[in-house]
Amino acid sequence: MTDDEHLRRELAASPRRVLDEVTSIVSQASAAILTFAPATAARRVKPDRSLVSAADEAAESLIGTALARLMPGVPIISEEAPAAHAPPGKHFILVDPLDGTREFLAGSDEFTVNVAILVDGAPVLGVVAAPALGQVWRGIIGTGAERLDLAPGAAPAQARAVTAVTPRHGSTRLVAALSRSHLDERTAAFVAGLPRIERLICGSSLKFCRLAEGSADLYPRLAPVREWDIAAGHAVLAASGGTVTAPDGAALTYGRATEGFLVPGFVAWGDPALAGQFGVSASR
Repeated sequence: MTDDEHLRRELAASPRRVLDEVTSIVSQASAAILTFAPATAARRVKPDRSLVSAADEAAESLIGTALARLMPGVPIISEEAPAAHAPPGKHFILVDPLDGTREFLAGSDEFTVNVAILVDGAPVLGVVAAPALGQVWRGIIGTGAERLDLAPGAAPAQARAVTAVTPRHGSTRLVAALSRSHLDERTAAFVAGLPRIERLICGSSLKFCRLAEGSADLYPRLAPVREWDIAAGHAVLAASGGTVTAPDGAALTYGRATEGFLVPGFVAWGDPALAGQFGVSASR
């Protein structure tokens, strides 16, 4: 049995077990991040001018080792291991060990740990943890999404509360979740053209989670973004009943190794009906 076949069978036969295992790994990485004091954590600027800290690297090492043990042979594409990036197979994993490094180093609680499992270029399972908030959002396409109140380092069975999450529908006033650090001109112009719009400024992949739990309606990003930044949030939102598309409404595909794992842009919607009503404007 190939690694792809083994993972496919695991996801089909025991999806909850796989979800719990990935959640435990993400929880352990969250605890590792919190051992670093943001003000004094070692940091450097990468060639793409983004920041990386010692906390990113610690989480990266922990997640990579644990996932390789859990799913041996399945390619792991991670932000902090660019030399290892190669065209993945039918099944692969996308990891952002610390999304929102600038927020973390500034002492904000708006940073996350993200892991997604992808099949045939689409996210099928995602886990997003907010270590400083003690919360985890997770989901599997076709089975729903939920938020866990979970202390960093704890196993899912130790969650203080588990709440099913779903997007809201029929809102008379749109709430757009927008990036605190990466709001580009095209995205700002798209949002300005929407009627009855409110803005929710937020860091990291938490924006996807706000849509999934119904506190925002859309999250547009019309500038390029790396796949590992959005795959886990995409999976959580889609599992909750929302949708994520390219700006022109086409399906997003992942595993674009020849393009540096860049997605040219996207619009995430809590209510898929809104995509048909407003989404076309995003491609203008």
